[in-house]
Amino acid sequence: MWGALLRRGGRGAGGLRGLASVGPPWSQVVSEAEKIVGYPTSFMSLRCLLSDELSNIAMQVRKLVGTKHPLLDTARQRSLAEITELIHTAFLVHRGIVNIGELKSCDGPLKDMQFGNKMAVLSGDFLLANACTSLAQLQNTKVVELISSAIGDLVQGIYYENSKSSEENCLTDDIGISTWKEQVFLSHSALLAKSCQAAMELAKHSTEIQDMAFQYGKHMSMSHKLHSDLQPFVKESSSDTMAFSLNSAPAVLHQEFLGREAWIKQIREAQGKGNMMDYKKLQEAIKAGKGVTSAIDLCRCHGNRALAALERFPPSEARAALANIVYAVTRFP
Repeated sequence: MWGALLRRGGRGAGGLRGLASVGPPWSQVVSEAEKIVGYPTSFMSLRCLLSDELSNIAMQVRKLVGTKHPLLDTARQRSLAEITELIHTAFLVHRGIVNIGELKSCDGPLKDMQFGNKMAVLSGDFLLANACTSLAQLQNTKVVELISSAIGDLVQGIYYENSKSSEENCLTDDIGISTWKEQVFLSHSALLAKSCQAAMELAKHSTEIQDMAFQYGKHMSMSHKLHSDLQPFVKESSSDTMAFSLNSAPAVLHQEFLGREAWIKQIREAQGKGNMMDYKKLQEAIKAGKGVTSAIDLCRCHGNRALAALERFPPSEARAALANIVYAVTRFP
């Protein structure tokens, strides 16, 4: 969807306002963006895979390959958006694979859990295979290279996450925020950033505009990840303490300010019998330090970089919608 929005032109928005302005909530800005694109994006590709009518239309559109008809560019843009969502969904499905060795009796019968893992592998592979087939049909070698490299980045990022996940309940990674950002780019930002760049390549924009699209996708997704990591620490209405990753941005920043040894001591003090983590105690310790405020500042920093990239595009409803998405992921109670 983001690539399609970046490509849209037209009249509308003027200059972009700063992040100090109160933006609309996430669900509202996504709904408004979908109206501009012209269709809801969520799971659109899954419905397309099962739709005979859309398959017939696609067959007719293929007859335009080799011509300069503008419908072909529109079809490619939409196809790229669907490919991106297919890849994202495939990796989400693969993330649902459970470690059989860590299962408890309350999790369900072993046979059912093994079957669920098989289904996750096969369905994720099916979506990824369809995405790769559609990617080849775009017939643009640079776009294929960009999206292929994004898939490689995702695999590398998720592999790192899984290699450390067994330690997460007792100890956190000994990393700084710079390393955290490198890892998050691989596992969360690369696909969106390179998809935005690929959309500009399909639209035959200059290298400079392609780079601005990449920067928007990168920094917007980084802001989104930071916003997500901050939710357990900033939600006002939640009565129960939410469990959070010990490698989330507030925790990593808290460790940087506090020091590795002191942070490990706080984690061990929060562990009860059976290594059960008292997240409320850890949450209070992190909120008492500088980790939360620093993560909010970092989220807004990436938001400002995303807005700066958008400034290179002409004013339009699409640019305003993309800016509203940034405002939504940088607003806090």
